[in-house]
Amino acid sequence: MVYVFLADGFETIEALAVVDMLRRAKIDTMTVGVTGKEVKTSHSINVTADITIDELNINDANAIVLPGGMPGTLNLEANSVVQSSIDYCVENGKYVCAICAAPSILGHKGLLKGREAICFPGFEEDLSGATISDKYVVTDGKFITARGAGVAVDFGLEIVKALAGNDLSNKIRETIQCQ
Repeated sequence: MVYVFLADGFETIEALAVVDMLRRAKIDTMTVGVTGKEVKTSHSINVTADITIDELNINDANAIVLPGGMPGTLNLEANSVVQSSIDYCVENGKYVCAICAAPSILGHKGLLKGREAICFPGFEEDLSGATISDKYVVTDGKFITARGAGVAVDFGLEIVKALAGNDLSNKIRETIQCQ
């Protein structure tokens, strides 16, 4: 199971493009409403989450996804269940995926020290100890980070690649006419 956390103020494309790629790959994926079942994006689009944070069973997670956006990133970081979910994934060798401003959450926790990572320009100082990449999407161990909304499809396909293999990721890329 992949859990995509949605908090008020999340960047629409960074969450929903990822959900779309994962579901095209037939990877079990659920959106998790951190700030309620109905979540408002940073561009005032109302999204109904599959489950609320109170219904989350992190024990069946293969990966979690932290979309960026403001104040969505701050709302994710302030939530104790999101924080403990990150810890669970790190401790159990599960993927932790973050895009845009959200890699800052991992940086603040010291999880990116000595790792290659990327984020939205201007948040680099928050990636404590990371080697800042010039790539748009970076995988280093069980961490996948991405620059921003413009690479949300590539970010989603990188998660597909990590969980289901390069062949499936490439097949989806071809079917959606992505470079």
